[in-house]
Amino acid sequence: MHGGRNYPFRKVPGCLDIELADRAGDDEYLSLLADALPRVIVAARPDLVIYLAGADPHERDRLGRLSLTFDGLARRDSMVLDHCREVGLPVAVTIAGGYGDPIHDTVLIHVGTARIAARYSGPHP
Repeated sequence: MHGGRNYPFRKVPGCLDIELADRAGDDEYLSLLADALPRVIVAARPDLVIYLAGADPHERDRLGRLSLTFDGLARRDSMVLDHCREVGLPVAVTIAGGYGDPIHDTVLIHVGTARIAARYSGPHP
């Protein structure tokens, strides 16, 4: 999932490419993610998920072109980690992107991702 008009302007097509319009917000993004995530996991049959938790979809990011709120990004992180846990997949979380204005926004997003990921670091209840 990415901003359709964002860099790189010539994209290498993937197995499932979900292009979002400029300024797409929480509801649209999370709805598309909820629909695509289970299908992607089933199709890929991974042994490990590498989750690039980008901060660039944030509404005040200078380059990202999307409009997710802090809450929307936290819900995205939880949705990905919840689903992976439900199907028994280990996840490596990396921070990615983020050109917030102010930069403090990017830091808050990445710290939020780390805090959410930490809640999933123990054994499954």
